[in-house]
Amino acid sequence: MSLRAETPAPPSARVRRFGPAQRWVHRTTAALMGVCVATAAALYIPQLAVLVGRRELVVRVHECAGVALPVPVLLGLASRAFRSDLRFLNRFGPHDRLWLRAALHRDKRHSSRPAGKFNAGQKIYAAWIAGATLVMLGTGLMMWFTHFTPLVWRTSATFVHDWLALTIGVVVAGHIGMALADPEARRGLRTGTVSKEWAHREHRLWRP
Repeated sequence: MSLRAETPAPPSARVRRFGPAQRWVHRTTAALMGVCVATAAALYIPQLAVLVGRRELVVRVHECAGVALPVPVLLGLASRAFRSDLRFLNRFGPHDRLWLRAALHRDKRHSSRPAGKFNAGQKIYAAWIAGATLVMLGTGLMMWFTHFTPLVWRTSATFVHDWLALTIGVVVAGHIGMALADPEARRGLRTGTVSKEWAHREHRLWRP
C-alpha cells in the first residue's frame, strides 16, 4: 500500500462523514457483536470449549450481550444524524444496481461502481445483519426462557440460532476483511472525517 494512502490528508482536504452518534453506535454494536461471537465460539467449538473453566459464566455473558445488541441502535435513534444515515441505508436506487452488477462481474473500476454515502454492498450488509440480529434475539429468548414456549419451538429455535450464528460469523469476518483493506474508511469511523479524494473516488454521488 502506498505511503499516500496511509498518510491522512490535511484538515482542509477532509470532509465530515460521521458524527459522534454514528461512531458510538458502530463501536458499541461492534463490541457487543464481538462478545457474542467470541462467547459462542467458546461454547460450541470443542477446542475452545475445553479451555473455558466457567461455562455457566460464558453462557450468561453471551445472553446479556445478545439482549443488549439492539440497544445502541435504539439509543442512536435520538440523533438526527444517525436517523439520516438510516434513511440513506434504506434507499436502493438505480446506481446501486449498477454497483452490484459491477461487483458480480468483478469490475473494480471506480467509474463502474457509483455510490452515494453508502454503496450497495454496505446497504445489503446493514439490512442483512439487522434482520439476522432480530432473528438471533428472538430464537435466543426462546432458548433462554424455556417455560414460555413448547418443546418443538425450542428445538427449531436452537437449530436456527446455531446455523445463523455460523453464517453471521462468516459474514462479519468478511466485513472486517473489507474494512482492513480500506484504511481511509476505518479512519472515517475512528475520527469522523475522510479525505475529499477518497470520498470522490469511492462515493462520488455523495454530497457531504
